[in-house]
Amino acid sequence: MDAELRSLEDKVNQVVALCQRLRSDNHDLRQQLANAQNDNKQLAEKIGVATTRLESLLTQIPDETA
Repeated sequence: MDAELRSLEDKVNQVVALCQRLRSDNHDLRQQLANAQNDNKQLAEKIGVATTRLESLLTQIPDETA
């Protein structure tokens, strides 16, 4: 009986440790996701600025078909 209780206690401790590790991993992944989303937003803004500048430059090129 004592051996069974010790075995059960060990298994419960393993589950608790696993849950703690998964919580920590989940927190880290959420932080990485937030950072990636922020980077993506900044890159999208840069692309928007570059697109606007390129479109402006293209309008300044003389039309050679005339």
